[in-house]
Amino acid sequence: MAVLGLAFSPGARADETNRKTVITFSGPVEIPGVHLQGWGILLAGTYVFKILDSQSDRHIVQIFSKDELTVYATILAIPNYRLKATDKTVITFRERPAGQPEALRAWFYPGRTWGEEFVYPKARAIVLAKETNTPVLFTPAEITPEVTVAVKTPAEPVVVELVKAPVMAIQPSGEEVEIAQVVTPPPVEVASALPETGSSLPLMALFGMLALAGALSLGLIQRRAL
Repeated sequence: MAVLGLAFSPGARADETNRKTVITFSGPVEIPGVHLQGWGILLAGTYVFKILDSQSDRHIVQIFSKDELTVYATILAIPNYRLKATDKTVITFRERPAGQPEALRAWFYPGRTWGEEFVYPKARAIVLAKETNTPVLFTPAEITPEVTVAVKTPAEPVVVELVKAPVMAIQPSGEEVEIAQVVTPPPVEVASALPETGSSLPLMALFGMLALAGALSLGLIQRRAL
């Protein structure tokens, strides 16, 4: 799927636990999701992206101020697969007509083949799909696009709504299609592996059991040799 806008952030810092990433935008950027009143457009500046919650095929991404004291947006995202990971953060945009801010499309964390493709409200998605001539993910659910208080936990009602909201895609023609037609699904071997956001403890335990089994087998062979 063609990417209309692509921005590398060589100075971005990342944290594996919640994928905390510091990103600087050189110009205004339109964002979807539930955002603080007056912040549907992020001004040029530095922001912090984090994963608030990750449940199977639904991820919740948050955008913070540089000092992380203000949550500007809480956004529903669908994992999107790419064939090759990069060692830098990648942010993709939907290129807009001259004079209008680019619309946020996806966020790819360094070293991962998974990215977060952002979901827009239906009315906005229809406009963006036509303007950019590309499919746009949307939810038909009526979720308040602006809030007066920052969303801080996965248990808050608006986050629960986002996780449960149906997601479709709108084509430039206005046709609604299933997201599988515009979002690349993961290979079977990737889908069946441990989640990228999961703990490494199960894998460590598996290695421990294999090592123990190997040691016992070696002991039996040595005793038989004696």
